Amino acid sequence: MRWRRELGRARVEGREGPAPPDLAPISLNLDLTTACNYRCDHCIDWDILNTRHRHDDAELEASLRAMAERGLRSVILIGGGEPTLHPGFERFVRFAKDLSLQIAVVSNGSRGDLLLEIADALTPGDWLRLSLDAGSDELFRAMHRPVSRSLTLDEICAWVPQIKARNRSLRVGYSYIIVWRGASRDGVALCENIDEIVLATERARRFGFDFIALKPVLERAPGGAEVMDPAGAQEELSRVVARIRGEVARARALTSETFSVHVSTNLRVLEAGNWAELTRQPRTCHMQALRQVLTPMGLYNCPAHRGVDHARITGRDAFADAERARRTGFELAALLDRFDASQECREVTCLYNGVNWWLEKMIEDPREDVEILPGDERLDHFL
Repeated sequence: MRWRRELGRARVEGREGPAPPDLAPISLNLDLTTACNYRCDHCIDWDILNTRHRHDDAELEASLRAMAERGLRSVILIGGGEPTLHPGFERFVRFAKDLSLQIAVVSNGSRGDLLLEIADALTPGDWLRLSLDAGSDELFRAMHRPVSRSLTLDEICAWVPQIKARNRSLRVGYSYIIVWRGASRDGVALCENIDEIVLATERARRFGFDFIALKPVLERAPGGAEVMDPAGAQEELSRVVARIRGEVARARALTSETFSVHVSTNLRVLEAGNWAELTRQPRTCHMQALRQVLTPMGLYNCPAHRGVDHARITGRDAFADAERARRTGFELAALLDRFDASQECREVTCLYNGVNWWLEKMIEDPREDVEILPGDERLDHFL
């Protein structure tokens, strides 16, 4: 904030601005691999799966170490592929924990044996989430199309009690992307699953998950961004929303002292009918400096723009050494100026809409120092 303020003053006065601060993002989405053993019809990263792009392991370790020294506090192993398919999955999890980073893993659950192996390395505040999206095995297989023809939803869920037994402090979630009739990817219709929300919630509770996370399906806009597009529903939109609202209410009735139902911001605004309000973005997305995505293809400014050329900050070696990290700071500064979020994200129901406008206000505030008090979630660095 101080850097952006001083940069603004320098530009108004016609003088050279200050160099970017020597910082890394607070939270990093890390794609260990592009490999995946599913062929999910609703996968938002379909175009980059199973490509030849790979990390250099030594370079990645050096990058994580350098980022931790510069302020990185959390890593989410998610997206771009299935993290457990990386041959060094367990080693990277333990390496990151040795750096005192908070760790989250989002997995398709097909390698429960590997998730069990890393369970003891995770500490309170870390979490594991399995992307399952169905309540029945039939729908699960239709949506995810696992390469293994013998893999079942029961088999995946059966690992959870074992994982919890090994580490009772670890929170394990059941991820459920809600798909309505008419949603599509590249013109291909997706499997609807609204009617299995309650069935999945019952399953999650029965197998010992700590929570189920409900969120609406996202699609790729022509510019590459991930967007929520309920207008494409084949039913009248109000009827779709009413159906979702009813099923979510029934799911919430299954909460207990040990099990909760998490409703995403996107789903809350969809139910309320005001999702369009979160598509009005400031020109500058300040969250680009605080949360980034490191993939085998490079470093990107946001999970909603993973793999999109004009959202690429720099290469995968962004923090591989001190000089590269310094240059990455300047490349991020250039992208903060070049990437017009009010246009690039005009269809994105941004989870960080509110905080971006708050940061915008704080940076533009004429006072020298604005007091910022820590919130209740000050020990949660996942953003």
